[in-house]
Amino acid sequence: TDIKKALCCQLFCGSRKLLPDGGRLRGDINVLMLGDPSTAKSQLLKFIEKVAPISVYTSGKGSSAAGLTASVVKDANSGEFYLEGGAMVLADGGIVCIDEFDKMRPEDRVAIHEAMEQQTISIAKAGITTMLNTRTAVLAAANPTFGRYDDMRSAVDNIDFQSTILSRFDLIFIIRDARNEERDQRIARHVMSLHSGSSVQQVEGEIDLNTMRRYIC
Repeated sequence: TDIKKALCCQLFCGSRKLLPDGGRLRGDINVLMLGDPSTAKSQLLKFIEKVAPISVYTSGKGSSAAGLTASVVKDANSGEFYLEGGAMVLADGGIVCIDEFDKMRPEDRVAIHEAMEQQTISIAKAGITTMLNTRTAVLAAANPTFGRYDDMRSAVDNIDFQSTILSRFDLIFIIRDARNEERDQRIARHVMSLHSGSSVQQVEGEIDLNTMRRYIC
């Protein structure tokens, strides 16, 4: 599918470019998956976390701006301040997977604008002034505004994000849970076989996880 192709491109990413005026263009690809519940969005994020050489998985529901970017912490013993990197700093050179992206507070999403586009985080707190690299691709998953995608409403009404954050995603996929009895039965049988411990049918030409990870490296 197009989503899997996009995730493959994200794993291998593009090439960063240095402009004549000194500016930089990021080579990492940011992908947003927005769709109905139970459409395997979280499973795709978990898979990318496993296969990517450098990856960090986090949930937007419990993530703060400091947890995603960086914070200044005071040492209890010495009283000195030091920097503590967040998810996007720790995933430098890899991928950060953010589930439940719609559950983040708007002010926390604003805090990652610089990290997503400029791929840096500027810190000026407690006498510490520095810049940290966040050269990471962002893979985010979210649910529509009304819980499920409403075909009677426009895409703008279904996506409750500011245009400033949407513009930082290179690819946005809308995933709908369309009713299909044959496909639903096939998915149900697959889920039951996983829970019952039955052998999962192998797909011809399938590449195992370790081989794929080494190839990406």
